[in-house]
Amino acid sequence: MFNLLPFTSPARQLEAARTVLARLAESLNARFSVELWDGSRVPLGADVHPDLRVAIKSPGVIAALLRWPTLDNLVRHYATGQIEVLGGDLIDFFEAARVERSRSRMRRLPASLLLKSAWPFLFAPTQPLRPEHAYDGDQVGRKSSDERKNQDYIQFHYDLGNDFYQLFLDPQMQYSCGYFTDWNNTLDEAQLDKLDMICRKLRLAPGERMLDIGCGWGGLVCHAAQHYGVKAHGVTLSQTQFDFATQRVRRLGLEDQVQIELRDYTTLDGKYDKISSIGMYEHVGIKNYPAYFGKINSLLRDRGILLNHGITRPAKRSKSRFRRIRPEQRLILKYIFPGGELDHIGHTCETLETCRFEVHDVEDWREHYYLTTRHWCRRLSARQDEAIRMVGPERYRLWVAYLAGVSFAFYDNSARIYQVVASKHATKGRAELPPTRADLYRHAA
Repeated sequence: MFNLLPFTSPARQLEAARTVLARLAESLNARFSVELWDGSRVPLGADVHPDLRVAIKSPGVIAALLRWPTLDNLVRHYATGQIEVLGGDLIDFFEAARVERSRSRMRRLPASLLLKSAWPFLFAPTQPLRPEHAYDGDQVGRKSSDERKNQDYIQFHYDLGNDFYQLFLDPQMQYSCGYFTDWNNTLDEAQLDKLDMICRKLRLAPGERMLDIGCGWGGLVCHAAQHYGVKAHGVTLSQTQFDFATQRVRRLGLEDQVQIELRDYTTLDGKYDKISSIGMYEHVGIKNYPAYFGKINSLLRDRGILLNHGITRPAKRSKSRFRRIRPEQRLILKYIFPGGELDHIGHTCETLETCRFEVHDVEDWREHYYLTTRHWCRRLSARQDEAIRMVGPERYRLWVAYLAGVSFAFYDNSARIYQVVASKHATKGRAELPPTRADLYRHAA
């Protein structure tokens, strides 16, 4: 019988890994190192960061990735600690790893070298990896509203515990894009400026009835009540958000002005002067947009104003291509945001118009969200030990990877975010908006 041991010995595995990494360094010239399972390091460029490195814990990691070279398999090895980023956070790593034309450079590696280097790992034992924190159910959720498990989706994402979100959010607990009036502003400043910009875009006035759909931890409704004198109503499907928001209302003495309910927006009735939906319509599903905007229309008085704030994707040349789920999107659906679906802004505006809204303003906040998620990732990374005590090491790693990946998606323009201001038109005539937008950019008193 042919003896494979000389070809698959630990020494041959280390030699093969070092050889291919050295050749890869010549092509990539990245700014980090790879730390192998024996503690040795191979720099992937001429000017690497002295500490930043990716640690591969065993030859079985390489064997598993060779056998199943998928993004999901790579993430599972990272989430379970078989691959680690050391000497910096994931923002540092992604910046060091981003090399122009890296794919074309990797194609220059000789196939014979890759095959020879892969051979020692083909029979290496691998560990079965079963991440504990994937959503157990229909992760895509492309169904009508009455078939979707909306409350299950929301609670999977938001009910990690308020203490966890407090590790990286601002004091207002704003889990949506900040508004940087100066790129050097802090996250806390950007989130306060965001709250105020939303209120100004809605043209809130004392005594008006305002509804916030998906009110989160209650920051916007409380800000609107305190600074603009409205009667605010917030609804959420998250129990932990509801508990936090109701306590906040009592603490601020706003019981006469702010009402929070654990309730689906589809069950609401009555009429409101202004409605905000901040970071919520990503959870609705594109096929449900007519029902979503139709319900909002029914809740607004004539000439009432809606501000819809949400993440989108760039449009594609065909509907089928746009609806295709990319590997990175599937991972987010599986581990972070089950049931989420991103529209393109053109279709969103089209649906608003078919639901008898007039679209007035469409503002892109892409670069603002790049910075917001960058801050979140770094703040969570800085409190790693606390986060792991709260949610465990696996979920912590998935979250920092998610926040870092999303930040660079916005930086690269593969994800976008828009605020759309629209008004209801049940009758003909003028809208209740000023002739210019100058009032939006005056500092609040």
